[in-house]
Amino acid sequence: MTILLTGSSRGIGAAIQAALTDAGASVIGHGTASGIPADFSDPDGPTALWNAALEQAGGTIDVLINNAGVFEAAALADDDWTAQWERTMRINLTASAELCRLAVLHWQARGVGGRIVNIASRAAYRGDSPAHWHYAASKAGMVAMTKTIARGYAREGILAFAVCPGFTMTGMAEDYLSSRGGDALLADIPLGRVAAPDEIAAAAKFLALEAPASMTGSVIDVNGASYVR
Repeated sequence: MTILLTGSSRGIGAAIQAALTDAGASVIGHGTASGIPADFSDPDGPTALWNAALEQAGGTIDVLINNAGVFEAAALADDDWTAQWERTMRINLTASAELCRLAVLHWQARGVGGRIVNIASRAAYRGDSPAHWHYAASKAGMVAMTKTIARGYAREGILAFAVCPGFTMTGMAEDYLSSRGGDALLADIPLGRVAAPDEIAAAAKFLALEAPASMTGSVIDVNGASYVR
């Protein structure tokens, strides 16, 4: 089992890589600190990563996990608001879409199935702060894309799932909690704490390796009941 995991250098991605490796999977990581380097703000980045990963894997990738993303504020009054919107969409959604496309084409050409796991966010459903329109929209797009892939290619054995974390104790969450008042945000989480990266990793590992085929199209929420559907 060979898995391509984006954003594997830290936080949730590093936890996912550890969980998959412990389960015996061969993981090809992506990131600046580990794995294959690729800049998703560059339109050529996703294809370059896919080709390099495919070569490293010996021509076969079985699972794609899209975890790479950015969480950057863009106040409405910022002169570069549109540029920040486009950067977040490019990295969070478009790059993931391009990798999903390459994965589906790869599995179709080989006549075999495969799995996609997209790490989205509770923001896809409940929105985010006024400075994060673009982040919420990118994650909502990721969920819609996941469901579309699941419906479109299930008969070919190509399965797609999404995970929607709430706050998770990574560098991004720590910065956000400190800047917006951690106590008030924690009060909005019935569990009383933010998630640990290994909790998100457990959900991703299950979907990548164990989830039954009939679960394709599913979205798993991991947010301490801060948003329930």
